[in-house]
Amino acid sequence: MFKKILSVGGFTLLSRLTGFVRDIALAAILGASQMMDAFVIAQRLPNQFRAIFGEGAFSSAFIPSYARLREQAGVAAAQLFADRVFTLILIAQLAILALALPLMPWIVAAIAPGQRANPDAMALTVALSRIAFPYLLFITLVTLQAGLLNAVDKFAAAAFAPVLLNISIVAALAVAFLFPSAAHAAAWGVTIAGVAEWAMLTLVARRAGVMATLTRPRADRDVRNFLKALGPAVLGSAGVQIAVLADTILASFLPSGSYSAIYYADRIYQLPVGVIGIAAGTVVLPTMSRLIAAGRERDAHHEQNRAIGMTLILSLPFVAAFLTMPDLLVKALFGRGAFDAAAGDSAAEVLLAYALGLIPVLLIRSVVASFFARGDTATPVIASLSALAANIVLKIVFSGQLGAAGLALATSAGAWINLGILYALAARRHWTTPDDTLMKALIIAFAGAIAFELWVLLARPAVDALAALLPRERALAAAIMLGAPAMAFYGAAVWLLARRLSFDLRLPARARRREAPAQDL
Repeated sequence: MFKKILSVGGFTLLSRLTGFVRDIALAAILGASQMMDAFVIAQRLPNQFRAIFGEGAFSSAFIPSYARLREQAGVAAAQLFADRVFTLILIAQLAILALALPLMPWIVAAIAPGQRANPDAMALTVALSRIAFPYLLFITLVTLQAGLLNAVDKFAAAAFAPVLLNISIVAALAVAFLFPSAAHAAAWGVTIAGVAEWAMLTLVARRAGVMATLTRPRADRDVRNFLKALGPAVLGSAGVQIAVLADTILASFLPSGSYSAIYYADRIYQLPVGVIGIAAGTVVLPTMSRLIAAGRERDAHHEQNRAIGMTLILSLPFVAAFLTMPDLLVKALFGRGAFDAAAGDSAAEVLLAYALGLIPVLLIRSVVASFFARGDTATPVIASLSALAANIVLKIVFSGQLGAAGLALATSAGAWINLGILYALAARRHWTTPDDTLMKALIIAFAGAIAFELWVLLARPAVDALAALLPRERALAAAIMLGAPAMAFYGAAVWLLARRLSFDLRLPARARRREAPAQDL
């Protein structure tokens, strides 16, 4: 499993690194300005629809259904099912696009009502949203082809696809003089990227023999079962996206630059989410689906525990860094051009608040696999909507006191509530069982994080003094001098504890075959 996680994580890391290049370019050219706020809203709109109807809901309903058909009815039946779903999804997306473009002024007014007080900002946001919205059509088709590839253990192409988005936006910014503004150029880069991602995933799926094609739409039993699973999954995904929408609405009433502060902090925060959390969740769902379909419940739980344990080991250094040095990270990455010190301070506060909820955000996809792998897409809706209610109330309270950082803090609280409900329900049904591997990973991860934190806290004064000698690159120098040794401390602590606890950190399958059978606690 973990070769696959490393494959997904490696390409996702490349995506995040090129994403940083994109965001550095955006920060230098647009800063935390009205144009940047408009672009953030414009690109968030198709991404929210994609997350509701595409990646989140579609993958959780489609992959288990497709895997079961392929296992039990054969390749031909599974491919016919995929073709029919593809046709229905395409029809639905074309209808959404046809409705959204003429209604865009009203859509923008609904998701960012505070912008109505500034007609220029409103007009710019509507224009950019119309340019970027077609991205939704192409990226939804990308998600379907990616689901087919993931179901047959081919993860690399889908993980690489977002790199094209980053390249496209940077390329568009490089020729921004051809557009009315740099914000217009960035919006066109989003839509062009959708076309490029769709073309690449279609080609890869075709070579793998799983490409979905148009067919006569027919709601047979398999499609109806998929749609029944999709409905609750959409509600579950919508819960998360409603929380994001609440951020958009409330931030529109905050001072100019609030959208930008959330955006830049989120870009750093999304590095471990994409590289580790989403990678583990992407791999563990089809793995558990196959094992459960074959009647191997115990093995499915063990694979889930390994995914959770390794997720924590790989991610806790990020949590420690975001908690102890958010200011250095933000300013080192974005502190140039139009991105001034005030913008850096605001984004650092948001990043610190996000860090408090990073652990549950990273683990939710691995835990929710307990339900999706068994075809239960309804129970996660209960958890998601329960967390959503608390989340929105907290956003209203915290944003009035803490501004953009308050919105991020409420998001973190909602993630803990969501994870707690999911794990409690899975454990109660015996759909997840902690074992010795998980407990060893917990000990190793938290001990390593403590070593990381101690280094940063003890070394920060001396590092700041040394960095002051290089005022032009102070934040970057301090981040390197603090972060590199801290990571070395973390790695050493993890290695020593792994040896002490006989925990095998090697990821290839031959290492796993040598492990003792999982022991339930």
